[in-house]
Amino acid sequence: MADFDIFNGDADGICALLQLRLAEPRQATLVTGVKRDINLVAKVDAAAGDRLTILDISMEKNLPALTRALDNGAEVQYFDHHFPGDIPSHDHLHAVIDPSAEICTGLLVNNTLNGAYLAWAVTAAFGDNLHKAATAAAQPLKLTDSELSQLEELGTLLNYNGYGATVDDLFFPPDELFRILLPYANPFDFISENTAFSKLKSGFESDMTNARAVAPLSSASTHAMFAFPQASWSRRVGGVYGNELAREYPDRAHALLSAISDDTYQVSVRAPLNRREGADELCRKFDTGGGRKAAAGINALPESEVERFSAEFASQFNNAD
Repeated sequence: MADFDIFNGDADGICALLQLRLAEPRQATLVTGVKRDINLVAKVDAAAGDRLTILDISMEKNLPALTRALDNGAEVQYFDHHFPGDIPSHDHLHAVIDPSAEICTGLLVNNTLNGAYLAWAVTAAFGDNLHKAATAAAQPLKLTDSELSQLEELGTLLNYNGYGATVDDLFFPPDELFRILLPYANPFDFISENTAFSKLKSGFESDMTNARAVAPLSSASTHAMFAFPQASWSRRVGGVYGNELAREYPDRAHALLSAISDDTYQVSVRAPLNRREGADELCRKFDTGGGRKAAAGINALPESEVERFSAEFASQFNNAD
């Protein structure tokens, strides 16, 4: 029997797994990658008796590999908040799936654990740009405004670390970052004691300065699109800068195109905060697109498709009710 922890490399995936492993320590093989690397279940050759814990990756995108694992006799625990498609009915599948716009995987795990590591769930929600949900969930902790801001910053930094075309773009590989965080049942101890926090903060501030200097490629009251150059900082910053823009302009949708080659872009889309829907519908119109209602993306958008994307983006959000 072997154990595998399969998780998205962003704040939500890491913080969801942290809660589970703090509650139930387990020596498991970690399977993860950059935030956009979601076809993770296929990386595991599961056998009868193996235990797979899958967190914060689309069941729809991983369905063939999930089906194989179940057919081979593996036990699967699945937590996620992305569109799942048709959820298999199987005695060995224990799924907690909720694609609602105001939920994240970390909060789903928190509910299962009855709030045992609530501060990490709040961190996950902040990382997923669910600020209202994070603030509401944090109420039992009775935090000061300063403490709540620290969890917001930590969630943002953990999420920021997950963005990149490859792990080489990141400051910490997500499996390494998980191992760094695991000794800390309390995220405030990590913030005050571990140098990884200051390394992420310094990198984030530098990258965001670069991002804020980029003028929009197109802009309207309902939507704005940005194009970033081919550079590691632009691939790292696309998601978190999109979240910042969403908070700054809550009635406007945003699309950030980061060049990953001379003729291909990685795309991050944020629906308006005041109308958190449509991002997934837009991105699924393109071959490598997917995500959630409020936040979605396209892993590889060819230059030849940019004009079509721009038109679809405008159509999706310009006439939304």
